[in-house]
Amino acid sequence: MMLLSFLRDNGRWVAGGFLLTFFSSFGQTYFISLSAGEIRSEYGLSHGGFGTIYMLATLASAATLPQIGKIVDRISVASTVLLVAPVLAIACVLMAWSRSLVLLVIAIYLLRLFGQGMFTHIAMTAMGRWFAAQRGRAISLTAIGVNFGEALFPISFVGVAALVGWRGSWLVAAAVLMLLALPLIYGLLKVERTPQSVVEDPNRPAARDWTRSEVVRDPLFWASLLGVLAPAFIGTTVFFHQVYLSELRGWAPSVFAASFAIMSSMTILFALIAGQLVDRFSATRLLPSFLVPLSLSCFVLASTEAAWGAYAFMALMGVSYGFSSTLFGALWPEFYGTRHLGGIRSVIVAFMVFATAMGPGLTGALIDAGVPYSGQIAAMGVYCVAMIGIMVLVSRRALARQASAG
Repeated sequence: MMLLSFLRDNGRWVAGGFLLTFFSSFGQTYFISLSAGEIRSEYGLSHGGFGTIYMLATLASAATLPQIGKIVDRISVASTVLLVAPVLAIACVLMAWSRSLVLLVIAIYLLRLFGQGMFTHIAMTAMGRWFAAQRGRAISLTAIGVNFGEALFPISFVGVAALVGWRGSWLVAAAVLMLLALPLIYGLLKVERTPQSVVEDPNRPAARDWTRSEVVRDPLFWASLLGVLAPAFIGTTVFFHQVYLSELRGWAPSVFAASFAIMSSMTILFALIAGQLVDRFSATRLLPSFLVPLSLSCFVLASTEAAWGAYAFMALMGVSYGFSSTLFGALWPEFYGTRHLGGIRSVIVAFMVFATAMGPGLTGALIDAGVPYSGQIAAMGVYCVAMIGIMVLVSRRALARQASAG
């Protein structure tokens, strides 16, 4: 009943945020990779060649995002959507029309910057700024848009591509963005929301509004990033090398494919659970929690050769992804306030994009050097355990700082 009441009062803003993360799918790795085979074939690229292009375009988008992301602090959310959505649509058109490597790189760069980067960034910045006492619930409902996209878009893309080809599918994506996504999201978000309740819990006083330059000089910020970047690095790395891992374990290709449904289900469930917990206890107090299932997932995958290990890994990853997707949206407003949240989050998202780009390349180089992949995965688990201790210290320090500020 509480959730229904919340949606009745705040449905337009939550729906707008959900649609932003949902349509960010056009710039997510899983969606772009649906065209990977055709791209390699038509452009004469090897797996490594396309991987290098993709990594460089992603790194360039990560470097650009901190500058573009600040726009959310200067103009309204709806106006930002009006600027960003057409550029994402243009990127889709470039993917469809490109016949040169230069245009391919530009298309991927724009897809990553404005899809995965800006669409998600706008959504989380808006929810973090517009909600106070129920911030966790709003962010959790917004974050699961990505998971619904993962469930719907791959099969839709395959079906459309069967009718109009892979290039035609990208033109359809551009049309969907301009004719459906843009008017819907703009209509929902054109009315700005003012937080209607403030957090009066003495254990969670409102943070002062830090500037971005102050944040990047804060040691606590860099310490927290050591843990925050772990899910993006580990998840992308394992997914990228899933074929290699399946060959090592002797698993059928269908094993990992089926396990994605388990991960998505667990992500959605625990994102919603995390939303309730954040509103009750605060994101700062819950900070170390997302690393516990992440560490367990690594140890299971590193030590288990049976097929159930893949399912257990993906289930635990889903728990961690669910917690972290909600937690990270609520954490930064608690740490640094909301006035400059767009600029602050753009730096964080840039580092997360950087982590997703570097993970596959680094582990691939280690594999080529003869370092056992299972040992690498176990090392990721050990890293997570160490980071749990660091995040406990970060949480305590942040709580003390918030109490003294209050």
